[in-house]
Amino acid sequence: MEKKTRHKTWKDNLHEIIYEADTPLGKIFDVILLILILLSIVFVMLESVKGLSEKTYTFLYYSEWVITIFFTFEYIARVISIKKPSKYIFSFYGIIDFLSTIPLYLSFFIVGSSALLTVRALRLLRVFRILKISRYIGESNKLAKAIKDSRAKILVFLFAVVVLCIITGTLMYIIEGEESGFKNIPISVYWCIVTLTTVGYGDIAPITPVGQLLAAIIMIMGYGIIAVPTGIVSAEYAQQIKKIYTNTQSCRNCNETMHADHAKFCHKCGENLYNET
Repeated sequence: MEKKTRHKTWKDNLHEIIYEADTPLGKIFDVILLILILLSIVFVMLESVKGLSEKTYTFLYYSEWVITIFFTFEYIARVISIKKPSKYIFSFYGIIDFLSTIPLYLSFFIVGSSALLTVRALRLLRVFRILKISRYIGESNKLAKAIKDSRAKILVFLFAVVVLCIITGTLMYIIEGEESGFKNIPISVYWCIVTLTTVGYGDIAPITPVGQLLAAIIMIMGYGIIAVPTGIVSAEYAQQIKKIYTNTQSCRNCNETMHADHAKFCHKCGENLYNET
């Protein structure tokens, strides 16, 4: 029996351009979006620099409006091009897109000199646009999956570090005492955390030989502890590389990604990915 292919609607074409990256128009759209995101971040940074000319600030203001309007249309297009808009609206990227677009529009509703600082703070939410970049970098999906799969190991590791800091902080409080600045156990635990992470503010330091020896041990341990989470995530990332997914296909029904190469149906909702009947 001959297979019938459903004629693509304008929403199908729009979805293909916005959500896919394996078509010429999709690639062009992604490149334009990446450039605008980076420009927007640069403009936000420049706006915080004092002493620039009035023309520069005017240029930055109107440029930001142009970019904001573009992202507004992009947000609306993403909502209307999928069958279940809520899947995008309440997704991570949907929330980020909304937070990074809405601040300039809020300036119309928040008026008065006393609210100017509030408006400025809201406009800083535009830096969320930098998180949109990861959507267009394929390897970020593997990295996010690796971090998610290794979260249990990392949590166990962090719990062990917290226990170690409490024990060594208590020991340092006993050894050094209040005379050296270790006034109580919480302060001693704080010092241990700072030392273990190799930050070392220098506001508190052991004086006795035994305390200094313990501090040296903690510092050496710190270098090894920093390497552990990196190794955990790296191992999971290596496993992700071996897996068969993914292509750039995005389901128009549920907005799910991470489909296996050559997959014809969504692995989450069963929707036909190629609009075939």
